[in-house]
Amino acid sequence: MTEGVDVVIIGGAVMGASCAYWLTRMQPGLRVLVAERDISFAKASTALSVASIRSQFSTAVNVEISRFGVDFIRNFPERLGVEAGVGSLGLKENGYLFLSHTAEGATLLEELAAMQRSHGAATEVWTPAQVQARFPWLNVEDLSAGSFGTRDEGWFDNMGLLAGFRAAAKAQGARFVTDEAVGLEITGGKVTGVHLAKGGLIACNAAVNAAGTRAAVVAGWAGLALPVEPRKRTVFVIDAPNARHPDAPLLVDTGFYLRPEQGQWITATVPQNDGPCDADDFEPDLNLFEEVIWEQLWNRAPGFDAVKVVRHWVGHYAYNTLDQNAILGPHPELPSLFFMNGFSGHGLQQSPAIGRGLAEHILHGGWQSIDLSDLSIDRVLQGKAFREAAVV
Repeated sequence: MTEGVDVVIIGGAVMGASCAYWLTRMQPGLRVLVAERDISFAKASTALSVASIRSQFSTAVNVEISRFGVDFIRNFPERLGVEAGVGSLGLKENGYLFLSHTAEGATLLEELAAMQRSHGAATEVWTPAQVQARFPWLNVEDLSAGSFGTRDEGWFDNMGLLAGFRAAAKAQGARFVTDEAVGLEITGGKVTGVHLAKGGLIACNAAVNAAGTRAAVVAGWAGLALPVEPRKRTVFVIDAPNARHPDAPLLVDTGFYLRPEQGQWITATVPQNDGPCDADDFEPDLNLFEEVIWEQLWNRAPGFDAVKVVRHWVGHYAYNTLDQNAILGPHPELPSLFFMNGFSGHGLQQSPAIGRGLAEHILHGGWQSIDLSDLSIDRVLQGKAFREAAVV
């Protein structure tokens, strides 16, 4: 057994790295060890994300999380407070555009926009004519409304965010090891250590489950259930020579999303028979573009009549089957085991605020900067869904 530490974080992608950064920033000298089995992050949700951020969520707490996140990302080098060798994350604020096809949908967009604005967002709800005036390349004939974030929404450098958190946490004293966590040591109702495949038992006072799509496996080591599973998403990069719109937003339509990317486009959809996949299944569903996305895309924007798929990749959502929202904080049956799991596709953008929130809870016994109690694991144990409707 190696010398003990205060906190072991299981998983070193963006959530684990953010938590390590905030812990060592808030309490200098705290002994934090981050165990990550693959530092190439080749299959991590962080690396395979579309790397976007928005305020247009259906729950107020997610808006608050994004409000902090976008400021942190926009001013990343300054916000770190430590020289990490990472410059601007290149936040491109083209906005999100959510489209509605029904009168009921338009009413819902209005209600959500009012809530979002009350928390500092800049969401506007437009008529179809207003949507077309701003984006004349869109077909709006079947629309009832569109909601658009005029600022603070867009996309950024995902791996720069991760690299910055890791470098800053290391500079503040956190230790990162390339090793796989394989079990928990539990004594007297407390986590007293984490077993590593190569490093053996690491004694600790608390452990953090930041294991992404494998979060349920970590919970299972303690005999606890967690409704988080991998869900596969195939992302396509397409070239459309008749559709060059660099000012385009991230467009969210009923059956797909689309955004520009360096003269080309990124697009994806949710598979009709969406369900769990193996954590190592990265086989692409190549039929989804031609059979599902293209017809809808061409209908929405006639300039996509000539399209070529130039590459694709597969990422996984760490999908919370209860309500598609994050599961956070200590487990009441094992209070020294903390969870930051189940982000269902919006974890990258939430990592600055979630890492801070977890660190506050570990160090001070509760949520401080943002009240994250709506996302606590207690609701999971009670079976009370706190649903996020705007899952993209």
